[in-house]
Amino acid sequence: MQPQRTNISFQLETPIEFGEKLLVWANLHQNVIWLDSNNYPQKYTIFDKALALGVASELSCDYNDAFDQLDHYQQQTNDYLFGYLGYDLKNDVEALESNNHDGLEFPDLYFFQPKKLFFIKDNRVTFLYLDAYKNDVNSDFESILKTNKPVKTLSPKTEIKQRISEAAYYKKLKQVKEHIIKGDSYEINFCMEYYAENTKINPLQVYQNLNAISTPPFATFFKNKNQYVLSATPERFVRKEGQKVISQPIKGTAKRSADKKEDKQLALALSKDEKERSENIMIVDLVRNDLSKTATKNSVKVEELCKVYTFKQVHQLISTVVSEVKPNISPVQLIKTLFPMGSMTGAPKISTMKIIENLEETKRGVYSGTVGYFTPKGDFDFNVIIRSILYNKTKKYVSYSVGGAITAKSDPRKEYQECLLKASAMKRVLE
Repeated sequence: MQPQRTNISFQLETPIEFGEKLLVWANLHQNVIWLDSNNYPQKYTIFDKALALGVASELSCDYNDAFDQLDHYQQQTNDYLFGYLGYDLKNDVEALESNNHDGLEFPDLYFFQPKKLFFIKDNRVTFLYLDAYKNDVNSDFESILKTNKPVKTLSPKTEIKQRISEAAYYKKLKQVKEHIIKGDSYEINFCMEYYAENTKINPLQVYQNLNAISTPPFATFFKNKNQYVLSATPERFVRKEGQKVISQPIKGTAKRSADKKEDKQLALALSKDEKERSENIMIVDLVRNDLSKTATKNSVKVEELCKVYTFKQVHQLISTVVSEVKPNISPVQLIKTLFPMGSMTGAPKISTMKIIENLEETKRGVYSGTVGYFTPKGDFDFNVIIRSILYNKTKKYVSYSVGGAITAKSDPRKEYQECLLKASAMKRVLE
């Protein structure tokens, strides 16, 4: 039986300002997930901003039988669920291990059934409260309107360390390419961590600054007591609308230019770049194969192939692959067949993930995992956690990771420079 939720909407005179106040007000609570599309013209986005807070029930676990536990929880709850799937749930999908350094110590999986939900679309906000909390709607609305935006403060400079040095990076990329030459893989997404120890940050302010730099379509502020995900990710992992499934992998990056003519040329060059297109097409083939495991016959289609999308800091190649899911597949089973996302592994998946585990030096955790939500109807939408800062307040540990797809044609120095480009926004807001 589906829990009852009170549905009340309010007209907003200044929706942007209300959204800013709503997030500040939400940050007073222990469990928060904020999803912001930044009004980016991304197909399939149905709200401008969404907020889930307050725990009516929750599931937190390591990778052992994690997808089965989530499947049971989602079907039993039959309500909205918000949370994340960490990359290391790969060990529940395949016979794999994660033994690298973990400075963050987040659970591999965490979801909660929110007491209170908010959706902002255009100039309206909709409150969806579990009936037990429906009497809070009007007082909460008034409290949000009265919330003052905090005064921004200068934080102490965070001393960022690089887990893999530049020299070590080149050595590891040589090993990566040796695996490709031997035929163990044909594309490997190799990542490295930047981190800070004994550090305090203001998570909300860091998120706001990071989001302002990038304004991506899948920005996320996640708070589980003292664990935070502050994300400016541009990438969707997978969305389900009814029987339609949509995956939008990103592979292929080019820098922006302040000169409009040069910027246009950079975007055009990216669209024609043989190496960048081949990276994207390899992952499109992987996604098509993954989707076919749950799709009705002949329903897997490529809606967009290597389309250039422009963000504040970079141009990216994004493809859109769709399918129609068979009616007997549960939402969680569907996600399990796609997880982890191919854009963060490479291909073929299993052998590539073994190489990644052997050569990387940090447990990925939430990085290159996904944050998102399920609806009571079994629809869902999940992003890819990249361009993100992870923070364990209790351990005073800050982490962000970057990487890129390595193929036989990759130039190690260009790949290293691409990592620096991807890391620049996180570095900027922390330092």
